[in-house]
Amino acid sequence: MTAHRRLWITFPSSPWTWQHGGVTSATHPTLLPWDTGASQFPAPPRGADAVLDGLDPEQRAVATSLRGPVCVLAGAGTGKTRAITHRIAYGVHAGVLHPTSVLAVTFTNRAAGEMRGRLRHLGVQGVQARTFHSAALRQLQYFWPKIVGGGLPRIVDRKAPLVAEAAATCGIRLDRSELRDLTSEIEWSKVTQTVPADYPAAARAAGRESPRDTAEISQTYRAYEDLKRQRSVIDFEDVLLLTVGVLQDHHDIADQIRRQYQHFVVDEYQDVSPLQQRLLDLWLGDRDSLCVVGDASQTIYSFTGATPDHLLDFRTRHPGATVVKLVRDYRSTPQVVHLANGLLARASGRAADHRLELVSQRPGGPEPRYAEYADEPAEAEGTARRIRDLLAARVPASEIAVLFRTNSQSATYEQALADAGIPYQVRGAERFFERPEVREAGAALRGAARFGANDVALDDTDDLPSQVRHVLSGRGWTPQPPAGSGATRERWESLAALVRLAGDLARTRPTATLTDLVTELDERAAAQHAPTVEGVTLASLHAAKGLEWDAVCLVGVVEGMIPITHARTPEQVEEERRLLYVGVTRARSHLHVSWSLARSPGGRPGRGASHFLDGLRPGSRGAGARPTTPGPGGVEPGDTPTPTPAPATRRRARTPARCRVCRRTLTDAGEMKLMRCDDCPSTMDEGLYDRLHDWRAARAQETGQPEFCVFTDKTLVAIAETVPQDEGTLARIPGVGMRKVRGYGADVLAICAGEEGQPGHPDL
Repeated sequence: MTAHRRLWITFPSSPWTWQHGGVTSATHPTLLPWDTGASQFPAPPRGADAVLDGLDPEQRAVATSLRGPVCVLAGAGTGKTRAITHRIAYGVHAGVLHPTSVLAVTFTNRAAGEMRGRLRHLGVQGVQARTFHSAALRQLQYFWPKIVGGGLPRIVDRKAPLVAEAAATCGIRLDRSELRDLTSEIEWSKVTQTVPADYPAAARAAGRESPRDTAEISQTYRAYEDLKRQRSVIDFEDVLLLTVGVLQDHHDIADQIRRQYQHFVVDEYQDVSPLQQRLLDLWLGDRDSLCVVGDASQTIYSFTGATPDHLLDFRTRHPGATVVKLVRDYRSTPQVVHLANGLLARASGRAADHRLELVSQRPGGPEPRYAEYADEPAEAEGTARRIRDLLAARVPASEIAVLFRTNSQSATYEQALADAGIPYQVRGAERFFERPEVREAGAALRGAARFGANDVALDDTDDLPSQVRHVLSGRGWTPQPPAGSGATRERWESLAALVRLAGDLARTRPTATLTDLVTELDERAAAQHAPTVEGVTLASLHAAKGLEWDAVCLVGVVEGMIPITHARTPEQVEEERRLLYVGVTRARSHLHVSWSLARSPGGRPGRGASHFLDGLRPGSRGAGARPTTPGPGGVEPGDTPTPTPAPATRRRARTPARCRVCRRTLTDAGEMKLMRCDDCPSTMDEGLYDRLHDWRAARAQETGQPEFCVFTDKTLVAIAETVPQDEGTLARIPGVGMRKVRGYGADVLAICAGEEGQPGHPDL
């Protein structure tokens, strides 16, 4: 297969052939002027030299290297965005760059919006800062009518339904997980420019573990492309492929784009796919006015087709390139940086050969803390206790994150935080501006902005925050949050975020009106730049890339999860190490690393901490003279450190959880809690559930705490389905554990046995 073999399909009404490509229409989002990424300047700098004020020597070298190809190797927390935005601003103020001739591309709308915001604060307007897809889509929409005629084909929001239909036409039945995995294989094929017929060979060459027979995937892939052509629709990857096709076949259009954009900046260059690199090459033509920024040690998306090879080979492709290394870490304390450097010091492979040794620029902080637990529910409860301590120490909830390897781990921590009464938000769940309550609130604010002068109720409000509070009080916002968790609390948190946003705007722009707020909300919605929700963030390690918090709890750092079991080749294992490195470097000051010996209460303790921590955590092999006693940098008080298990015990085969009704393998965390599929009939004793519900209400009232802090509704359902007769059985129910057995066990077992149950006094 050639490196750039074309993926061309004939479009029915088109005189030309087109390549494969949900994204929405190209937008022009901006960020609020008080964005935390803003420059140090309260007003735009006066002159080019002022742009350089406050930069360290390496950042200054980046900013002043305006000629020829430039490669910036930037470690985590080293201020790479600051360096490249000041580079653009310096070039504009010095008269070397014209702002409209610069195209800066990155990988997320949020990152592109942050770049635009920083440039605006540096007095630079007109620079195009976009994602690859947004820039390509904008060009495609502009030129399509001239080339083909009519509007661009509709872009499908979700390709999975079409993939399922394509598989069905081939006589292939897919379950939900197989459909997701096969869709990912099609996406990978397209970004690596692999045609359907070449998929089997390409997958073997890349060492991919295909979810189905490669011939079946190839067949489904071909049928999927046929369906899109028949229905005149395109997908996310087609946007790039079509743009590549236009630039390759229409030299006049390529020349027009090259006249428009003469200087290119690419952020997160280690994540560029072969298709994105091909598009970048076509944008550049034979010029070398290119600046790339990346860190091979943060390559964690190879499963999507991303490769650090373009970054690592940059100096080979551009022998005269200027190379600048940023290693001064302004984000994390020396203690966190020491652990991060230690992880990479044990790495191998090509990316490891180019690793950057970070040097913290911050004062010392607490040592990373390590904790071992008997099982995953106990680990989640221990994490909740740690978060309570952080909150008591005045670390804001929005500055705390719980990071895990897979999204399926989230539910256990959601349960634990809900039990502890700690608000949280799950990153990667429904987008903020797509939530029904946020859409309704936006409509209400828009109406108030339009007719506010005729609303007598608003006459009693003398500032923007009070106006917003008045409008949203009719939508469910109250000065105090509702008790408990669930949909009601989530709705309130969304509205409270809008109230806080109004307060921020009023402090920054005292004359701001409701109309100004609505405008900013629209711009944020276009950029998907949600305001901060005051809650602990739960996120996968992949979703955490590009973010940072004061405190990070890395959970489930157990062999078989990090590295994950299906990481078998040396390259895959090293990517897992980089993933843990990314997690560690998200923390500014506080880092809590934990693992559990068993998955479920009462399970065999056959697991151990990830071997990535060997020699780095107290009590592990190769740790030397580092302390192993509990303390600020050691194991959490009350937990006992144990040596890392021998390699033979690291990977134990685990019996899959199966539905106790239909025996189907369970993968959803909520279903695993109940040990049955959601759509399988429940064996719950309704009368027992009602008695447990009444008892919970009485206990909550007696102790003055929300009901969910006693037991959540799902835990009550599990109890009513299991009907435990002894403490051991009760403790093994998710959401219970021995701590609650000690407090509530006697009452619950008495109710399950048909007795009345007398209130006890939990020692919690």
